[in-house]
Amino acid sequence: MAKPVIAIVGRPNVGKSTLFNKLTGKRISIVDDTPGVTRDRIFGEVEWGGKKATVIDTGGIEPDSGDVILSQMRRQAELAINSADVIVFVTDLKSGVVATDMDVASMLQKSGRPIILCVNKCDKIGEPEPEFYEFYNLGLGDPIQVSSLHGHGTGDLLEQAFSFLQDFEEDESDGEIINVAVIGKPNVGKSSLINKISGEERCIVSNIAGTTRDSIDTLVENEYGRFNFIDTAGLRRKSKVDDKIEQYSVIRARMAVERCDVCVIMINAEDGFTEQDSKVAGLACDAGKACIIAVNKWDAVEKNDRTMNEYKNKLDSDFSFMSYAPMIFISAKTGQRLARLFELIVRVASSHAMRIRTGRLNELLSQATLRVQPPSDKGKRLKIYYMTQASTKPPTFVFFVNDRELFHFSYQRYLENRIRETFGLEGTPVRFVIRERGEK
Repeated sequence: MAKPVIAIVGRPNVGKSTLFNKLTGKRISIVDDTPGVTRDRIFGEVEWGGKKATVIDTGGIEPDSGDVILSQMRRQAELAINSADVIVFVTDLKSGVVATDMDVASMLQKSGRPIILCVNKCDKIGEPEPEFYEFYNLGLGDPIQVSSLHGHGTGDLLEQAFSFLQDFEEDESDGEIINVAVIGKPNVGKSSLINKISGEERCIVSNIAGTTRDSIDTLVENEYGRFNFIDTAGLRRKSKVDDKIEQYSVIRARMAVERCDVCVIMINAEDGFTEQDSKVAGLACDAGKACIIAVNKWDAVEKNDRTMNEYKNKLDSDFSFMSYAPMIFISAKTGQRLARLFELIVRVASSHAMRIRTGRLNELLSQATLRVQPPSDKGKRLKIYYMTQASTKPPTFVFFVNDRELFHFSYQRYLENRIRETFGLEGTPVRFVIRERGEK
């Protein structure tokens, strides 16, 4: 049975994301005083009394707003409410009960789910302030005093939440999860891809650049395996990132790259390759992650029988610094080649984590050096005594030599190509460490 779900809802700027981060023990959601910072549903895990539950942070609910983004935020909150087993309704002691709180309370009562009324920003310990009793007017039972900033009352909140979840069992799903970060510049279709893959409106999709702010995890399980897709904010040039919240978003996107196994680098087929695409790809390359280049919106390109080959040849040149990354032409809108994308993800993740026995490596090294003699300089020839694999993710190989200065880049590239050909290391960077004999 899947883990139970606790949804955190309320109007904007009452401290939902601060509470979410406090409950999960991680700084997952971006926190700022600006209303409407959280837009999509953010998922995390909370543990209490030896039991675990999924907790969802949602954007602030504005019941009567006609704004495009605000209406989609409301839709995301409604999806969270419908999937929740317990709802935590967060209000603000400092502003008291406002009309929007009454509207949200009415909406939640219609859901039929257990509702816990949380009065946030009760930062003083001891007897409740007089304003606290005003929240009984919402008709949701006894409110709980909480300070999401300091953590006061969160234990009482979790105790009550888990009291409604007694009948749930632990989820004991088998199989390793592959973490996949979907990265790219704004408006290349990252959120559309996540929605298509997950089969639900997991992320807000809009033509407005900067719609996605947090890094959003989506668990997908299918015949290819178990995957955690991380939707990230679009990465723009530093000169264009002047908004504080967008700076947080870029940091979250970089953190998503650090914790993933595979990066799907999305580019827009209509725009073609840009300098920013190169910088985004460089971010994944420098982090040593397995990579796939996904050319999105391929359905919108006018094509003939030569278009794909011509486009691929151009991109091979543009992405020459990461020639190991396979390329796929997809459409997040129609679902074109998404099954093939899953196959590629599994393959490059396997390459990224591959470990090769030292005996096989030195057998390959012996054949390679016989085929092409190591370089020499001023009568001194490079000797490679042996090699071994030091680590995985990415595969890192240590060479023990007589003189590292003789181990030219061109010969390193030759040996890298031989390793890739022999062991099928597709989609992953390969790192070499050169040591002279006697070095530790």
